[in-house]
Amino acid sequence: MTVRIGTPLQASATRVLFLGSGELGKEVVISLQRLGVEVIAADRYDHAPAMQVAHHSHTINMSDPEALRQLINEVKPHLIVPEIEAIATEVLLEIEENNIATVIPSAKAVNLTMNREGIRRLAAEELGIATSIYRFADSLDSFRAACDDIGYPNFVKPVMSSSGKGQSRVTSFQQVDAAWEYAMQGGRVNQGKVIIESQINFDFEITLLTVRAKNPETGKIETHFCDPIGHLQDAGDYIESWQPQPMSEAALIESKRIADKITTALGGCGIFGVELFIKGDQVWFSEVSPRPHDTGLVTLASQFQSEFELHARAILGLPVNTKRHSIAASAVIYAGQDADNLTFSNLEQALAHPDSDLRLFGKPEGFKRRRMGVATARAASVEQAREQAQHTAGLVQVEQA
Repeated sequence: MTVRIGTPLQASATRVLFLGSGELGKEVVISLQRLGVEVIAADRYDHAPAMQVAHHSHTINMSDPEALRQLINEVKPHLIVPEIEAIATEVLLEIEENNIATVIPSAKAVNLTMNREGIRRLAAEELGIATSIYRFADSLDSFRAACDDIGYPNFVKPVMSSSGKGQSRVTSFQQVDAAWEYAMQGGRVNQGKVIIESQINFDFEITLLTVRAKNPETGKIETHFCDPIGHLQDAGDYIESWQPQPMSEAALIESKRIADKITTALGGCGIFGVELFIKGDQVWFSEVSPRPHDTGLVTLASQFQSEFELHARAILGLPVNTKRHSIAASAVIYAGQDADNLTFSNLEQALAHPDSDLRLFGKPEGFKRRRMGVATARAASVEQAREQAQHTAGLVQVEQA
């Protein structure tokens, strides 16, 4: 079937609605606009990054079912692309069931992955994929019992959160109550439930970007993989990533098998960020995001088509190319302060190295640990790329105007 794209702002337009308009969505919006798509960006606050480049924008509470229905009825999108977890997913299920629009990658995928309980039970209990030992708790008493059952150290996460919010490592029973309170504060939507996971003594963790896209000749959906991305996290929040992450052939084969199994179960087309723990040839599933992944920002420097271009192409039914052309790394630029009206300076020094680059996200308000930008660098080795990306990020000066 021939892919046909209309003209933006005309009756023939192919319209895509973004639910969530952060820095990852911004890059996908740009990629879609290069292909002639009309884009509508929505978020809970004004002037979010993707709103700044979209054709239209709306500020709404996306977890409010009625507000979300009203927006969808108003803009009449062909495709709906959720970028965050805090969305009234029951509305997306209705939209898909009534063939009003296509949810990317699928309403089932969005509904399951927005909640750590749903995706963990799918992976471990239905698909038989190896994971850490885990328990769920919905009260302080059940949480205390689960921590004792799992043992220490363990990791605690709200069933709904992102970017490390509400996550902590618990090393003794004395830390349990504080971890519960922190998790309750950090969830995107406070459902009062957490997952407790045993610690896996892994060598490293990776993101395996997995793309489900239609074969232009057969029309069948095929699975493609980017080279594995290594990353460094602090309290669950990514601060560095690099590509490729060296690993054994056996571990890479098993990683692809797991990623293919979980993404096939979720269905639809688009890019998935599959997080995995690696120890030697052993692989454990951690999480999956049905959208571009923050660690995948490195692909802006490493691949012929970044994760954002891959996502745009896949959701439109176009061919994809996951090949890498360079060894590269990325490093986060934090605001370092709680303030708005920020300025970014010393950019000429930061960009002096010919193989370095920057993305400043344009977020209207900064917090000490809020990502405001990212530096990327290409080099002859992963170590050199990481060093250069960190150096470039460190040269950017963030100040209040």
